[in-house]
Amino acid sequence: MSQKDPCQKQACEIQKCLQANNYMESMCETVLQEMRKCCSRYPKGRSICCSGFEKEEREREKIKATSEGIPPAPQ
Repeated sequence: MSQKDPCQKQACEIQKCLQANNYMESMCETVLQEMRKCCSRYPKGRSICCSGFEKEEREREKIKATSEGIPPAPQ
């Protein structure tokens, strides 16, 4: 039996919010933040629902490092 995704509830809340608000992300910042919090509680790869947020975080780190003059880490 597979384990339930620990952030599935938050992922479902995002979908409900987006549908209710005509897919305007700005109207769902609160639930998006809750998802980020949930994803930060678990190791990378633990929640399939967090894969997009993990990618977003890597991109944010890459941009921050570039702006500070630090070369990007090799992939």
